[in-house]
Amino acid sequence: MLDWILDGVVDTLKLLPYLWITFLILEFLEHKLTKKNESVLRKSQKFGPLLGGLLGALPQCGFSTMASSLFSSRVITTGTLIAVFLATSDEMLPIMISEKAPALEMLFIVAFKVFVGIVVGFIVDFLYHRKDKKQDIHHLCEKEHCECEEEGILLSSIKHTFKIAFFILAANLILNYIIFIVGEDTFREVLLQKNVLHYFIASFVGLIPNCASSVIMTELYLSRLITIGTLMSGLLTGSGVGILVLWKANENKGENATILFLIYFVGVFVGILVDLFLSI
Repeated sequence: MLDWILDGVVDTLKLLPYLWITFLILEFLEHKLTKKNESVLRKSQKFGPLLGGLLGALPQCGFSTMASSLFSSRVITTGTLIAVFLATSDEMLPIMISEKAPALEMLFIVAFKVFVGIVVGFIVDFLYHRKDKKQDIHHLCEKEHCECEEEGILLSSIKHTFKIAFFILAANLILNYIIFIVGEDTFREVLLQKNVLHYFIASFVGLIPNCASSVIMTELYLSRLITIGTLMSGLLTGSGVGILVLWKANENKGENATILFLIYFVGVFVGILVDLFLSI
């Protein structure tokens, strides 16, 4: 009965290494980057969506949490963040491997998500330039009111990690309780609607910052109860707790909402296109 608590704790513990590495990198940049090195880092951002899409393909949502923190600290671009979010599949790949799904099928799904993430990421970076892009990574320390100079890189990064981890734990527990009360079967029944609305529903379910969404979507697809287009709609929006970290770390809530809506409608649009193409 209390599995929802254990799941929330375990999911949060899985993210701790990713969070710590992220903040360790940020603390290093805060202390060590010269103006020249920072300029080189910013110039390399134009290749960010490519790297973001490839890293996002790795199982689970660790890199989406890293990307959210790096984005909030002005280290990566909006397009790079979106590429990571769209490429992330959370628990999809481990489940497919455990269910012995065909290797080519798994490869296609992962590669297609990476492709969509990279393309959309480059388009976003080409069309959208952040108004606050002149702010630098020092903004993170100012916002968190930390004492980085006195504490050192290691201790400061650990403190940042646990601040975010407690926030994620609280959110995970709330979401797990809601899913426990509503029931996973209810989500399954909603996703089985046989009309165009199921693409919108699947994309919405994918946005739930919890591994349950990718688990449900993958299981339904492997049982051939939903189409591959519906699966894509849910997986493209399924960036795990990366969305939570984005809303916690990035002060610009309008920007967060824009990213959320963009990911959502990309999921819907691509899902419809996939099924239309395969039905021809």
